[in-house]
Amino acid sequence: MMNDKLVFLGLLYFVQGIPYGLQSSLLPIYLRGAGHSLTRIGFTKVLYFPWVLKVLWAPLIDRIGTKRRWLVGTVSCLALTCVSSAALAPEAHIWGVAGTLLVMNFLASVQDIAVDGAAVSLLKGRGELGLGNTAQVVGYKAGSVFAGGGLLAVIDVAGWSWMFLLLTFVYAGVALFVWGAPVLDDENLRGTSDAAKRGGHSADAIRPWRVWRKLMSVPGTPWTVLYVLTYKLGEQGAVTMFPLFLLDHHMTARELGFWNGVIAMGFSICGSSLGGLLLAQFSIGSLMRRVFVLRTVSMVFQSSLLTILEPSQLMKGMAVLSMSFQHFLGGLITTLTFTTMMHCTQRAEDSVQATHYSFLATLEVLGKLMFGALAGGVVDWLGYQVAFLIFLTLSAATALHVWTATMTGALREHHPLKEQPK
Repeated sequence: MMNDKLVFLGLLYFVQGIPYGLQSSLLPIYLRGAGHSLTRIGFTKVLYFPWVLKVLWAPLIDRIGTKRRWLVGTVSCLALTCVSSAALAPEAHIWGVAGTLLVMNFLASVQDIAVDGAAVSLLKGRGELGLGNTAQVVGYKAGSVFAGGGLLAVIDVAGWSWMFLLLTFVYAGVALFVWGAPVLDDENLRGTSDAAKRGGHSADAIRPWRVWRKLMSVPGTPWTVLYVLTYKLGEQGAVTMFPLFLLDHHMTARELGFWNGVIAMGFSICGSSLGGLLLAQFSIGSLMRRVFVLRTVSMVFQSSLLTILEPSQLMKGMAVLSMSFQHFLGGLITTLTFTTMMHCTQRAEDSVQATHYSFLATLEVLGKLMFGALAGGVVDWLGYQVAFLIFLTLSAATALHVWTATMTGALREHHPLKEQPK
């Protein structure tokens, strides 16, 4: 039964990561090759906006229909959107392509709310939470690598239209799989009958402040909100800026593309996978305390490499080691974080669980995007050395925040994740 859950969640998160891979990796390279300006390519970041706004329509998905219907509907619409994209040529219809990608991001964000809500209901106990969130993180990363890397090779051979027709078949196949997935049978029984039983919640739909009051009253939510907003700040700055430092002093773009884009991503996926296995054996508080200290030590090592400006094979080796270990720890921390978020959400009442998780996930995205956008300005203003000192300080502060929570707060060792009845 657990294997069925992992396949179900992993596959849905895989197709959910496809729009991100298309937009972050494939589209910029394709548009630049077609002669578009960097300014126009930069504006494509706006297409991510539905992910920031998804918490606004999460209550609707919580209260109307079933998770199965939402998932089948969104994945089917993604297949139809790919059909329309196949009919467009990005060289001549840049705004049409942007529109279809915006729709894909919107549909993927709706799918994310539905699959997160299903995961909260399906995963029981510490072991299942760890493995389920591993499927989430690894599936999403694999989908983005498939779209941003694998399809980039296909597009040179088959072209834009055939690439999107391939995606159409992928989405259509997943929609059929979800329609018949037995893991949703129990959830499907709640359907509209539950909606009727929750008639008292209908007032919340027209009084959204009641929903927000419920969200913030869930035990552990205030701490989790602060955590998801800040846990990646220092790491995000270092992961974004260290490759640019290497480009300035030690490595070529081709070398960085291989070591940072392929090898480091492989380490990230390994870290995410290991996180799920470790959660089945150890308490989340114990794991987080140790991993965050390791990340701070890793950043001390990486920051020390900024003082070595002369190119050398030794420096390249240490840089690759540093990037790989940093991505490995980043992947591990991501799995632990999403498990913490889901555990917090499971304390909420059923009527707001998908909304609660979407709220936390939105803040997690905001925390990373905001600092990722500012990191370059910090380096331009203060230089690499001072900027990395700031990144290191932020990482150490987050480690202290987590360490305190494992001793006296939300992650206390004597309150580990409890096994729930199956």
